[in-house]
Amino acid sequence: MILIITLNPLLERRSTYNNVRYGSVNRNPSFELKPGGKGINVSRQLKHLGFSSYNLIFSGGNDGKLYRKVLRREGFEFSSVQTESETRFASIIVEQEAARITSFFSNDPVITEKECDEFVNKIDKMIKNCEIVVFSGSSPKGAEKIIPACIEIANKYDKISVCDTYGSPLAESINALPTIIHNNFDEIKMSLGLKLTEQSQIISHLQSIYSKGIKRQYLTDGESPFFAANFDYYYKVHPPQVKTIDSTGSGDSFVAGIIYGWHNNLVFEDSLRFAAALGAINAASFNVSNVNSDEARALCESVILENVGKKIKTIDDSPD
Repeated sequence: MILIITLNPLLERRSTYNNVRYGSVNRNPSFELKPGGKGINVSRQLKHLGFSSYNLIFSGGNDGKLYRKVLRREGFEFSSVQTESETRFASIIVEQEAARITSFFSNDPVITEKECDEFVNKIDKMIKNCEIVVFSGSSPKGAEKIIPACIEIANKYDKISVCDTYGSPLAESINALPTIIHNNFDEIKMSLGLKLTEQSQIISHLQSIYSKGIKRQYLTDGESPFFAANFDYYYKVHPPQVKTIDSTGSGDSFVAGIIYGWHNNLVFEDSLRFAAALGAINAASFNVSNVNSDEARALCESVILENVGKKIKTIDDSPD
């Protein structure tokens, strides 16, 4: 089982117009409620790759009730810890002709100590029965200790853990030693105060994370070249070039590709190409984490991997 933890889910109220007249009245959009949040996006993308996953979330209030309803409607399997605070929401305006999206977010919920304890206890029980546990997205106020604590639980039970968080919990999450970690450059700058402008600085950062004992790292940068590490082998990755429409969920589709590769025992380079292709295709659409595997495989050859640092020696053991 793949267990996905989303501490800060998002109820999306999506209104789609052909075009928007700002400062005026706009009527008759195509409207839908969608379950969002980084972990839910990962789960959605995995489903499109043929993998089921189980989700654990916080939810509260009327918006939390609506959120659980749309999760069921979309076919997600999940459990929820009830909160006193309302689940956050976003009003999302999609303009088709301008290929533009604008989002308005509510405040984050505040999680109580009792709610945190209940959440961690649930994870402790669920993690025993899973193969991979994924911690994805931000932590609402009061829940900052959950991800580091639960990575330690995953390590206690010898489970693969994937960490894709940011903000104040990131440093502690790194020190808790997840198996795999993903961030983008902006998150590293915001969360750790690091300015990774030179390649030497980037490699030094990756080396410092590896020295702690984290096996795989991914440091993405939207449509720009990014970096990845498999133990102490480092790569600069040139993703396929697409016309970006909306990058929401691209990092989550990328993470789903990494999980897909790990679960299917793909070699690191093939897994990396597949994940990069998923992220790129996602950015070329308003649909979030909805890429099928055939589309991604067709784009894998467009992903260029460049070794930086030492290179893996390939032994030709084919028969004469």
